[in-house]
Amino acid sequence: MKNILVIKLRYIGDVLLATPVLRALKSAFSGAKLTMLVNPGTEEMVRNHPDVHEVLVLPRGSWVSQLRFLVDLRCRRFDCVVDLTDGDRSALVARFCGAPVRLGFNDERRWRGICYTQTVRPPATGHRIEHDLSILHPLGVSPTTNIPTLTISDSDDRRGDRILNEFGVSQQAMGGRLVMLQPAARYWFKAWAEERFAALAGRLSTEQGCHVLIGGSSQDRALAERICRAAGTACTVIAGRATILEYAAIVKRCVLFVGNDSGAMHIAAAMRTPLVALFGPSDPREWGPRGGPAHSIYKGLDCRVCFHPTCRRGEENCMQLITVDEVYAAALHMMNKTECVSGSA
Repeated sequence: MKNILVIKLRYIGDVLLATPVLRALKSAFSGAKLTMLVNPGTEEMVRNHPDVHEVLVLPRGSWVSQLRFLVDLRCRRFDCVVDLTDGDRSALVARFCGAPVRLGFNDERRWRGICYTQTVRPPATGHRIEHDLSILHPLGVSPTTNIPTLTISDSDDRRGDRILNEFGVSQQAMGGRLVMLQPAARYWFKAWAEERFAALAGRLSTEQGCHVLIGGSSQDRALAERICRAAGTACTVIAGRATILEYAAIVKRCVLFVGNDSGAMHIAAAMRTPLVALFGPSDPREWGPRGGPAHSIYKGLDCRVCFHPTCRRGEENCMQLITVDEVYAAALHMMNKTECVSGSA
């Protein structure tokens, strides 16, 4: 294999969790050129990846622009396509490439199976990383790691510092106790209540002397501002102020991350930042953080009974069952554990 295309047309966290596949392919085919195709807005996850030669973004414009893109893709003459998406659109892209080897998933047993030279049945249980790595079995490739890789450049690092300085936040001035809270989630039913994030922010600030940062995208800024006001203590809202990689640089400087199951959570894990992850309808056994020290809080409710958006549990739903006290206790445990390790080093 000398020219390999890897397709992952999902979200930020999904792309990051797919990076062990890149490492395994490069280890097995050291001379191969690896190209990755992703959705718009997720390319930063692999922009600086050491094993990726080129990152392509699938356009969402007119049919003409998409067709031109596909023709260009076919002209690259890939000899292998590895489609990690498990979706119809990506299957069509894989087929159009014309590569002699095309591997993909087809868990739903839909028509898209005809687009591949071989479909792969992933393990019935286990983490999403192992799910993605299973696609390499037909190539005789064994995984070399199950830890995601996110590489930030020196310039991203400097810009992260600059953003903190603009807000008057210094890691040294705060005694190294910066904490990132990530209250937003892609879906409302995966989000912990904002008033509980506010209560947590207040306790971490007043009782532990932490300086709390509230992250998110520009769309999450209003939510972050509400939490900051309700916390009743000084917080810094950085939602919408940083790119993904600048955000990663800032998270790397934190002693703790607390957030819902989201791409930001996986970024924190990849940065080896100690974290507390809040899970509701998704299972940490499949979607849990991989990388740094982590504590996942999960009530294990059977969401097949009333999965979103028709949940009938009301105040007894999976996210409402997570209390401020237990998240606060987990946060202290993770911070104390990290400080003990640092002190004994």
